[in-house]
Amino acid sequence: MATGHTAPTPDRSRIAATMGKARILIEAMPYIREFSGRTIVVKYGGSAMVDEDLRTSFAGDIALLKLVGLRPVVVHGGGPQITRAMEQAGVEPQWVGGLRVTDAETIRVVQATLAGEINPDIVSMLSGRGARAVGVTGIDGGLFSARQLDPDLGFVGEITHVDPDLIVGMLDRGLVPVVAPLARGDDGKVYNLNADTAAGALARALSARKLIYLTDVEGLYRDLGDQDSLIQKMSTSELRGLLEGGTISTGMLPKLESCVDALENGVAQAHILDGRMQHAVLLEIFTPEGIGTMITPSKDAS
Repeated sequence: MATGHTAPTPDRSRIAATMGKARILIEAMPYIREFSGRTIVVKYGGSAMVDEDLRTSFAGDIALLKLVGLRPVVVHGGGPQITRAMEQAGVEPQWVGGLRVTDAETIRVVQATLAGEINPDIVSMLSGRGARAVGVTGIDGGLFSARQLDPDLGFVGEITHVDPDLIVGMLDRGLVPVVAPLARGDDGKVYNLNADTAAGALARALSARKLIYLTDVEGLYRDLGDQDSLIQKMSTSELRGLLEGGTISTGMLPKLESCVDALENGVAQAHILDGRMQHAVLLEIFTPEGIGTMITPSKDAS
């Protein structure tokens, strides 16, 4: 019996799919307007650095951020690559309190790996997706100054000063800075920095709109054993309470402590995202739902 409706055709299915894409773009427009011209610092690490599909996804995200007017800055780690390079050089890794002991031989391997291998690889990857990326280390232009964190750790540095002029100049020229976490010490020596801490310190110095950490977890949990306790949004005062509770893993501590410091000193939002999810950065910035955990300054923060 005729119903007055025609059967669906492949063309109509294609048009419907295309209209869905258009709705996604329209949904993103308010966020593009809000964040255009603003600086976004992204700490790049974990699975997103080693899985080829995730690497491609991340590079596309950063290129698109730049294309629509944001000012992304990438700070990268490289722990697994450094460990592998040390093994190849016959240097046995040692750890104290979750931090790598960095003697004179180790710092040479660390510097060569971060500045000579990982950083250029990320620059090449971003450039291949159309972003005008340039690699620097925290030594360049006096970006990071540091002092020795602990004599037992050797050449592991604690940041004493950030001079963002080099990065600001690059951003003003339309470039995407890619930063390796090394610093010149107050004693003239080279120090290895925790990349999470470096990203937070740089975001603070740049008065970034967002500080994003790509991790290998979905976000923060109130109860590590309960997958349903994922926190979607919290304030710095709530985060401090979580830190004081002593339930945070050692690897997450530098990220969260850096988030608190950045948010209490001018950064508007921090995000803990699952870097194992393709296009995690875009989903967080350009959708109303977002993903992971968003942290914002407490209303009573000065």
